[in-house]
Amino acid sequence: MRPRGGPLLAVVLVLGLCALVEGEKPSPCQCSRLTPHNRKNCGFPGITSDQCFDLGCCFDSSVAGVPWCFHPLPSQESEQCVMEVSARKNCGYPGISPEECASRQCCFSDVIPEVPWCFFSQPVQDCHY
Repeated sequence: MRPRGGPLLAVVLVLGLCALVEGEKPSPCQCSRLTPHNRKNCGFPGITSDQCFDLGCCFDSSVAGVPWCFHPLPSQESEQCVMEVSARKNCGYPGISPEECASRQCCFSDVIPEVPWCFFSQPVQDCHY
């Protein structure tokens, strides 16, 4: 006797792997707030915007000489806090706690050393795909 569920199991496994590979589309601020010369390639020549977004990356073909499909800025707790490190404007002092920073209505991220960890947010109206 032959096993009966083999082909169905193969289809389910392939679909599951595809779902794992497909990334989540980044937010507009994660893409538009990254200066073009800081883009890190995330695709291949001829990639479409849909293919790029499916990888969880950003797509912008308006600037020549830089990757059009590129890795997004890291996500933050609030969209207003998504920005390049060089754009951070200090809102605190060395050693400020996340709670004190929040009480000042500012963003907090202590992932990168030697940059402001408590910094002013930016309006999201300037974010776009």
